[in-house]
Amino acid sequence: MTARARPESRDGGQAAALMVVMLLVLTVAVAATVEIGRFLDESARARTAADAAALAGAAAGRAEAAALAAANGGVLLSYAEQEADGGADALIVTVAVQVGRARQTARAERLVEWTAPPDATHNWERARIDRRPIASRGGRS
Repeated sequence: MTARARPESRDGGQAAALMVVMLLVLTVAVAATVEIGRFLDESARARTAADAAALAGAAAGRAEAAALAAANGGVLLSYAEQEADGGADALIVTVAVQVGRARQTARAERLVEWTAPPDATHNWERARIDRRPIASRGGRS
């Protein structure tokens, strides 16, 4: 009896090459996912810093906006004030803040309404003036 010769396989080593390609694809996918996650985190932090800076700017001005942007890990790139239609005390503040590679803008509005109580009078001659010393008000007479 003679031994039969096995047919030569042309697939030798294909599994190892396929495994290397799959590991390379997996490594690239993980690296891309990490980078996208970092960018989304920076974008969220930039949005928070921009919102805080805009509110601070509307309340207290540019210096406070820059301080709050820095406190949230960002850099104030631009700051603009614009008078709103509400009058002299109406202000719109627009800021741009950068955290890492992410840049966000935000806008805040300050509107102060000056109102008087319904029983207020503008006729100062009829207004009641209390001339008692301050120390005696509210105490025993």
